[in-house]
Amino acid sequence: MTVLSMLPTLRDALMHQLNSESLTSLLKNRPANKLEIWEDLKIISFTRSIVAVYSTCMLVVLLRVQLNIIGGYIYLDNAALCKNGTTPLAPPEVQQQYLSSIQHLLGDGLTELITIVKQAVHKVFGSISLKQTLSLLELEQKFKDIREVVEHKDSDHIASYSPLCHYLMPDEENPLASQACGLTERDIATIKLLNETRDMLESPDFSTVLSTCLNRGFSRLLDNMAEFFRPTEKDLSQNSSVNSLSSVSLPLAKIIPIINGQIHSVCSETPSHFVQDLLMMEQVKDFAANVYEAFSTPQQLEK
Repeated sequence: MTVLSMLPTLRDALMHQLNSESLTSLLKNRPANKLEIWEDLKIISFTRSIVAVYSTCMLVVLLRVQLNIIGGYIYLDNAALCKNGTTPLAPPEVQQQYLSSIQHLLGDGLTELITIVKQAVHKVFGSISLKQTLSLLELEQKFKDIREVVEHKDSDHIASYSPLCHYLMPDEENPLASQACGLTERDIATIKLLNETRDMLESPDFSTVLSTCLNRGFSRLLDNMAEFFRPTEKDLSQNSSVNSLSSVSLPLAKIIPIINGQIHSVCSETPSHFVQDLLMMEQVKDFAANVYEAFSTPQQLEK
């Protein structure tokens, strides 16, 4: 299981739930409610690409955590097996059941995240006219405003863990635990892994790493869009300082198709700068190594 192999599923789920293509085809027929469709397209296009950044970053970090927890257990199992042939802590069927929990992020978690992001996009972009021009710098500020709402940074309440954890895994009362009367040994082992993962996701370190990934992800999104904000030769001849981020502005109606297309570079299954950037980040590698170390020590057997 790799991040790249899961990105097409993520992209398809986003494009199904946020279908901007159907709105675009409606506009080609010049309908009477053209303005209304454009307003819907504005909200859906920004929501889709912003959720793509969030969910891809979450997928990268969550899968790193899960694979390193599994890796730690496999190490312990191999060490124990060499000694006395004890029952493995994480046999293949437990690993499979445990890793399948990532479907929450691609299913219910994604649907809830879309709802929250859509509300934030509406709050930030809802009142902005399609004719209003925005520079890349102004767009960056709008993304920050949306992130503040989604990540509860605009709230006085400081949580000990990231509010985004809720979208990564089902709540403690997961379907397996609710069937307590008929749990197999495999189920019990899987629940233990899930609870340990939840503890890891609620740690300050995880919150910091995810936040760093999101900073990089949104920065890369803006980099991808920057090529559309390049000054023309006419701009350059009229103003020598035109290279700054605030010098070129585009009407919102022209930015919509640009942001709408970003999902294909963010959720690309071919190795993309976006995902490679996240996977190669030192903070992600260090955190993954710490997770592996924590779960591959003999003390883990005593828990």
